Amino acid sequence: MTSPVNASFNALLQRIEIESAPQPTAAVIWLHGLGASGDDFAAIVPELDLRGCAPIRFVFPHAPTMPVSINNGYVMPAWYDIKNVDLVRQEDAAGIHASARAIEALIAHEVARGIKPQNIVLAGFSQGCAMALHTGLRHPARLAGIMALSGYLPLADTLATERHPANFNTPIYMAHGTADPVVPLARAEGSRQALTALGHPVQWHTYPMPHSVHPQEVADISNFLKSVLGAAQG
Repeated sequence: MTSPVNASFNALLQRIEIESAPQPTAAVIWLHGLGASGDDFAAIVPELDLRGCAPIRFVFPHAPTMPVSINNGYVMPAWYDIKNVDLVRQEDAAGIHASARAIEALIAHEVARGIKPQNIVLAGFSQGCAMALHTGLRHPARLAGIMALSGYLPLADTLATERHPANFNTPIYMAHGTADPVVPLARAEGSRQALTALGHPVQWHTYPMPHSVHPQEVADISNFLKSVLGAAQG
C-alpha cells in the first residue's frame, strides 16, 4: 500500500512509501533517474519475489527540480547538474553533496522509525545509481547493500579518502545494459573497476537492453534483496 508522507517530516524529500508487509524491519530507499520521479520504480515492487525476506518498506523519494546544463538549462527533477555528455568532466560536486545530505536524512528517518542501518538497502537508477554509490559508500554505519542500476560512480577520485570503513564490505549489485546510449557500458565498467580496485565486493551483471530494466534483472534484484535482507530483524 502507498502511505502519505508524515506531516511532521516536511523537511524530508517528498516520497512514495510501499510496505511489502505490515511492521517492516527492513527498508529499500530507491532513487530515480534524471527527469523522472519516485513513481518511476514504485511499480516494480509487485514484480519482485520477496519470499523469505523480512517485511520491507520501499521508499521512493522525488528529487528536487533544478536547471540541467546538458538539457539547455531546462528545469527538471535532478539529483545534481550534468554539464557534459561524458558525465564525469566538470562534475557538480556541490549538487552531489547536497543530495547526499538529503538522502542521509531519509536513512536517518528510517532508523528513527526502528529500521536498523544494517537492514537498509540504498538503490538507484542512472543518476540515482550515482547517488546510491556516492552516499552509501560514505555512510558511517553498515548498510545491508547497494543496488547500482544503469549508472556510474561519481566523484570517483575522492572515494578512496572519503569512503567509510563501515561499508568497505557491503555487497554492491551493479547492473547495466549492453546497449545503453545514456550511460555507456564502458563508463559503468570503469566504475566497477574502480570499486573492485578498492576491494569493494561488486556483483556485476549485464543485460541485452538500452537504458532500462530487463525482466531477468528484476529476478536478479529479487535474489539480491533476499540475500541481504532475508534475515533482517527488528
